[in-house]
Amino acid sequence: MSGNSTDVIVIGGGTGGYSTALRAAHLGLDVALIERDLVGGTCLHRGCVPSKAMLHAAELVDGVSEARERWGVKATLDSVDWDALVATRDDIVSRNHKGVEGQLVEAGVTVVRGTATLAGPRDVDVTTTAHGADQRWTARRGLVLATGSRPRTLPGLDPDGAHIVTSDDALFAPGLPRSVLVLGGGAIGVEYASFHRSMGAEVTLVEAAGRLLPLEDEDTSRHLTRALKKRGITVLTGAKLLEAHRVGPGVEAHVRPARGEGTTLAAERLLVAVGRVPVTDGLGLGAAGLTADERGYLPPARWDTFETAVPGIHVVGDLLPPPSLGLAHASFAEGLVVAETLAGLAPRPVDYAAVPRVTYSGPQTASVGLSEAEARAAGHEVRANVMPLTATAKGMVHGQGGMVKVVAEQGGEGRVLGVHLVGPHVSEMIAESQLAVAWDAAPADIAQHIHPHPTLSEAVGETFLTLAGRGLHQHA
Repeated sequence: MSGNSTDVIVIGGGTGGYSTALRAAHLGLDVALIERDLVGGTCLHRGCVPSKAMLHAAELVDGVSEARERWGVKATLDSVDWDALVATRDDIVSRNHKGVEGQLVEAGVTVVRGTATLAGPRDVDVTTTAHGADQRWTARRGLVLATGSRPRTLPGLDPDGAHIVTSDDALFAPGLPRSVLVLGGGAIGVEYASFHRSMGAEVTLVEAAGRLLPLEDEDTSRHLTRALKKRGITVLTGAKLLEAHRVGPGVEAHVRPARGEGTTLAAERLLVAVGRVPVTDGLGLGAAGLTADERGYLPPARWDTFETAVPGIHVVGDLLPPPSLGLAHASFAEGLVVAETLAGLAPRPVDYAAVPRVTYSGPQTASVGLSEAEARAAGHEVRANVMPLTATAKGMVHGQGGMVKVVAEQGGEGRVLGVHLVGPHVSEMIAESQLAVAWDAAPADIAQHIHPHPTLSEAVGETFLTLAGRGLHQHA
């Protein structure tokens, strides 16, 4: 077995892993990044990037209908060329992939293609996929575990990539189905339900909790559910899947709704979107003195540096339990902290309360900070203000409904605790509110800044104005 040594070994080339590698290399450390598949991980190749490319295509399809039905533009949609759509999506993914690979080369990161197994707190054995040869790598400063996650499934469900699919293969299943049953009403399930509805499918969305996006503010769930139903999506909440199986060219699922008798739902495709689980299979955690918790996570001993109970071994990305969010942009931040820690710096810890959360459905949702219920549960005396986007001229132009909700502490100098948005393009509007939450701003601090008219963002400004006692079009 050949031997190699380097300052830092990163296992896993997804967003958390490659951000750690790039930042560490930029700080002058020698870095080896071990990846058994493709650099970029799930987000780039099977999740964030390709799904948002497809959702953009769906938005264009919806625009044709809106042009015809709202604006008198006599446009028609002849068909969707699935092969052309897929080719554009794959080109976007390929160009991003080549960009990441180029950045790693430019930074001087050694990318090792192979499967890593821990052999000790500083040693990693690698079975290289390119040549079938084994290598031993030793880290002089530290190891970083960034092996990501895989889709969770349910007992009795056996994904086949065509009729029963997970979020990892839903985009790559053949063709466009005429009907889809989506199991799971979190962000992933809602996005795929939205996409397939835009593409003309009959969609049923089943969520076991009492509402969609159960981790978000209740007003967010209410506004989103109303919008999805208006689009023709059947939404079943508080519903439990009893069983599902292949029947002919499709799938049948037996579901027990919150009220009433069980029902049988039939669709060409069943998409299982019930969360993700950490990947540590075959990693050899015990050899390094590590043990995953009962959910498969690797909790850090120090959240400010993400160092485990074994000194010099750090964890980033989907291996981290809550309060980490399992989001790509959170993984980027975690990677920066770990790299800077290994380089001897003292970076600021990640503030998870100020990490934005976005669902890229039609309409979108975006939030940062605490929901109203979470703020009250945490003991805050809360005041909240909700403004419909349709109360603004630009909101009327878009015609998708939606809202801005700000949750703040009581009192003139009370902090902004959370901001929750539903509507078109709100993913591009949340950054301002992230700063308000992260910097402990009061509504009056934001209200003094002028928002352009007519825009959707002026609804954010108006909501803060009202909480500051200066409401123009809205009164507290």
